[in-house]
Amino acid sequence: MINPEAVQEFLGQHRIAVIGASDDPKSFGNTIFQAMKDHGYDAVPVHPTVPEVDGVTCYPDLASIPGDVDGAIVMVNQAAAPGIVDECAAKGIDRVWLFKGLGSPGALSAEAVERCAHHGITVVEGACPLMFLQPVGGFHRFHRALRRMNGSLAKAS
Repeated sequence: MINPEAVQEFLGQHRIAVIGASDDPKSFGNTIFQAMKDHGYDAVPVHPTVPEVDGVTCYPDLASIPGDVDGAIVMVNQAAAPGIVDECAAKGIDRVWLFKGLGSPGALSAEAVERCAHHGITVVEGACPLMFLQPVGGFHRFHRALRRMNGSLAKAS
């Protein structure tokens, strides 16, 4: 279940690593990176084989990023996500968004969520940040409404 308070806490941060960012404009990793930048975040791309994303230095891993990072959007597959959570903990990142789009589990898994709990990391369990970045576009507003109807998005208290 997606906790709206965790979403708002996450989106209240400034420097956000986008793990799985891509230089391919057709990739959703690129879409999320661009959306974070467009909404005023200091978005930091992370990908092991991409040197830069839209003119921004891309780091091969979290440990390579200079300075502090407030949160991380994890856009890797389920198998890689638990290890990324451990890297977040080692970097001192205490807010993680485990990305989940339509039709695939994305980074969300029970193991990744358990690792977040183990490390004391506040986690947004699934969903797409575009469902919450204001103003929310039509498709993503519809997707958020569907999540509320099916019970996977808690109502804000």
